[in-house]
Parts: sequence; structure tokens; C-alpha cells
Amino acid sequence: MRKRKWIHLLTVAALSTTLLAGCGSDKEETKTAAPTQAEATDAGDTTNSGETATPMSKEEVLKKAATEGKVGNWGLGNEYEILALLAKYNLPTEYLSQDFTMDGFDDDSVTLASAMTYNELGLTKNSYEGGYGYGDTVDIIDMNDEGVAMLEDNIFCTKKFAEENPNTVAAFVYASLKGWEYACQNPEEAAEICYKYGSSVSADHQSYMASEVAKLVYTDMNGAAVSEIGKMDDTAMQQTLDIAKTYVTLEDATAAEKFKSLTLDDIRDTSFYDTALASDGKFEVEKSKVSIQLKWLPQAQFMGYFVALDKGYYEEVGLDVEIISGGGDISETTAVNNGTVDFGVTWLTNLAVADAGGMDLVEIAQIYQRSGLVLVYKLDNF
Repeated sequence: MRKRKWIHLLTVAALSTTLLAGCGSDKEETKTAAPTQAEATDAGDTTNSGETATPMSKEEVLKKAATEGKVGNWGLGNEYEILALLAKYNLPTEYLSQDFTMDGFDDDSVTLASAMTYNELGLTKNSYEGGYGYGDTVDIIDMNDEGVAMLEDNIFCTKKFAEENPNTVAAFVYASLKGWEYACQNPEEAAEICYKYGSSVSADHQSYMASEVAKLVYTDMNGAAVSEIGKMDDTAMQQTLDIAKTYVTLEDATAAEKFKSLTLDDIRDTSFYDTALASDGKFEVEKSKVSIQLKWLPQAQFMGYFVALDKGYYEEVGLDVEIISGGGDISETTAVNNGTVDFGVTWLTNLAVADAGGMDLVEIAQIYQRSGLVLVYKLDNF
């Protein structure tokens, strides 16, 4: 058994403070590839003719793992995609509680494990510090390909703040999108900037994260290229809200009723994004000193904001921005709602749940255009 990797899953841990507030050793070599035909024969994994059996389809992989009770998830906010996926194939909507390492995947107690493409999947495949080094001996089931994807990181504030400071909000969106554009076009530099501002992961993993995060920003749920960073796509947002309404359970009856009735127009405002897009970069801001709270610690998941700060994009539009790490006792939805910070990064589902519970939040830009959640499995287990 490999020793526990304490540096893993920094991103996922942030989910616990958000949604609830709203409601092996290092290896130098890649793992051994799938069994040879002779080995497969010894294991009985052959057809009657003696040839190696045809690899399982991804649907078959899911059904086998679900039947064996070995599908894993953290259960901290993105389990709804897993529940929707299992229901799609008429499988029991149950999963193992997965911890914040990939040790369970490594020792086969979880054979189909949740992973974010920009974090745990990289640690599973790669051999750098904290990695498990499985390389191309693993494969994934992608929530986007399965039609059960839900949107992740966005920018939000309170409706009151937006109404009282429209130019500030538009300026913040403008500069942030400029930072995201530069970061996605220059991921290596963006990774270095994140590292400079106190990255919580290794430099190698930070670099991997930056390149993978860029894909979430510039690719939609159907795999098509996105031309406008930060756009709020009706179809993707509605799919997210519909899945959330199906699987999120709120104990408070009033909140549950309100949640079921929410529409996209209740939880987003596209006007500030439209203003930012049409702007020449000059704003008469109402409030110059503002802050944004992340979902977790500094890392490439949030690289656009650090790039905007480092490159002076916020300063250019008249803003003095403080970036505050997430992961503390107060979630980003609560911090924004109570005025501790002006802006926050959260997921659409978290925001909707928070508003159903009585908060006054509104999304003003959607940074990630597709889900980063996948289920990863070893080919030689299936």
C-alpha cells in the first residue's frame, strides 16, 4: 500500500464549505500495461477461441463497478452528476465515500473513482511529486460525453451590490476575462504566476492544471470551441439547474419549494457581461477597492484572477483587487452574501441552493463552460 498523498484533492475539498453553507509513494516509472494475452488466458479473461476478450465498453465498465459497489465520489457537491449518470443506465444511485487521495483507487477498493481533469486525473496518470504514475493504463468516463455534466466555476456577487455598483461589476468582469484569456493562451506562464502567489500544489502539477483548466474555459459540453470567455450559455446552465433540481435535497421545506421554482433569470444577470464585452476598457467605477474570494487555495483553477492582478488588468480599469483564498470556516457564498467580500467564485448549483435558502446572489460570468468531473478506472480491472 502506498503512503497517503496529503497533497491530493485540494480543489475538491472546497466543495464541503460551499454547498453545505448554502443548504502509495512516488513512482518514477509508469504502471505496467494491461495483461498480455498469455496472462489474460491464465486469468481466464479469454474468449472460447483462446483470444483475448474484447475490452468492456464504458457502459459495461460503469455497470460492473456499480454492481460491485465500487463507484466512488466525495459527496460534497458534485455527486449529482454521478447520481444522474447511474440513473441514466438504471443503476442503483449509490456510491462509495471517496477520501481526498486516490489511495482507494490505487488499492482497488474503488475501481471507478471520481477525479477532476485538472487535478486528481493528473495525479493518477503522472509520475511527478504526489503522482501515482498510471499513465495510459487508465481510461475515463466523461460527464460531458454522457450528457450529465454540470457547470462549475463562475463569478458572482449580490444583486444589491450589482445594482449599486454597475460600473464596478462590469469593470471587474472585463479585467477578469482579460486575465482568463491571457492565462488560457499562456498556461505555462499562468502556472508560474499562480505559484508565485502561493500555489498550494507543486510546480509540475500546477503546470498540468493550467493546461487542463484552459480546456474547460475554451470548450463547451459538446466539445465545441468557445469563442467568448465567460458567456452564460442557456443550454448548459439549464441542464445544470435541471440536474440539481432532480438530485439536490434541501431539508427546509420553504427552501426546497423555492429551489424547485428557480429559473435562470432568478440566478444570473447577463447585462454586466454584455457591458464588459462591448467596453473599450474605460470605466467610472463606483467602488475602487474590491475583493474576490476563491473556492479554495491559490492554484491554476483560478489562474485568470491571478494573471489579471499580476498583469495590472484590474488596475487598468480603476480597481484595487484583493484575492482571498477559500477553504476557511466561511464559504464563498456566505462571505459574499454578508458583505465580507464583494465577489466570489462558486458553482451554479451552490449559488442556486444559497438563493433558495434566502441569500441574494447573482451570477455575472460563467468561466468554466464544461464539467471537469470524470470517473477514472484501470484498464486491467475491466
